[in-house]
Amino acid sequence: MLGTVLLLIVTVVVVPLVSFFYGEPLNSTQEIIMHDMIYIVGGVIAYCFIVGEISGNTSQTDKLWSIVPIGYAWYATWLDGMPDKMVLMSVLVTIWGARLTYNFGRRGGYSWKFWDGEEDYRWDVLRQKPGFNNRFVWALFNLFFISGYQHVLIFLFTVPIIAVAGTEGAHEILWFDWILAIAMFGAVVLEFIADQQQYDFQTEKYRRKNAGEDMGEYAHGFVRTGLWGMMRHPNYAMEQLVWIIFYLFSISATGAWLHWSITGVLLLVILFKTSSDFSEGISAEKYPEYKEYQRTVPRFVPWTKFGK
Repeated sequence: MLGTVLLLIVTVVVVPLVSFFYGEPLNSTQEIIMHDMIYIVGGVIAYCFIVGEISGNTSQTDKLWSIVPIGYAWYATWLDGMPDKMVLMSVLVTIWGARLTYNFGRRGGYSWKFWDGEEDYRWDVLRQKPGFNNRFVWALFNLFFISGYQHVLIFLFTVPIIAVAGTEGAHEILWFDWILAIAMFGAVVLEFIADQQQYDFQTEKYRRKNAGEDMGEYAHGFVRTGLWGMMRHPNYAMEQLVWIIFYLFSISATGAWLHWSITGVLLLVILFKTSSDFSEGISAEKYPEYKEYQRTVPRFVPWTKFGK
């Protein structure tokens, strides 16, 4: 826990300061885009908090997680006059968002009642814990973390496209950019495969359970074959890889390895570490075999002990 807190401090405070004092300042185009984005992100936060509080469904951010980055990317691209590299980046974000929106939608995440739909099971678990079961405390948590922090994070991991805006590199797609595009598309495909494997497993598990059939290999309760046999969170791993690659586009355009737009992807990596810790704690309580799975299968990186 202490290590996570220290890493957050370094990411939120030290990295932006180093990037600000030793990196290139924002150009005029980037300043205009950032100015507009402050109001847009603020409006999205307010919407998710208010709707979440009124409806009692705090997964409003989850509904928009895969949608608003598409809007941010294309808006920045449009303001800069649709330069080639930014168009390519926006297309890739659109592909990523379409896949994630589809996966969230088929699990019941959306409804014609826009405030309704599936709520992340982890929020209900957390809501029952001491401290969080206070209505006022939960409202504050919803405002500052679920709606506030997460939407700021969503914006931050898309800002590499803003770092490209207004640069000479924005108007040329290099061979390195095509390699990045193929790699990012490949990560999205692997993410789709991982989600499909999870979906197929859970669908068949509940079908057998409801039909009173022999559970067989589904008795242990969680998927552990395919990509899930190589790493415990292949979907999370690919999600992080997508946005790491996205940051590399800004390096291609600016020539600077470290600049202000790196903060978002670093925070995203930290979020997935803490999020997977929480979800694995729940799984270990529900499924007796899960601790052995944790011991034998890496968290994010196959064939290593990294992130055990």
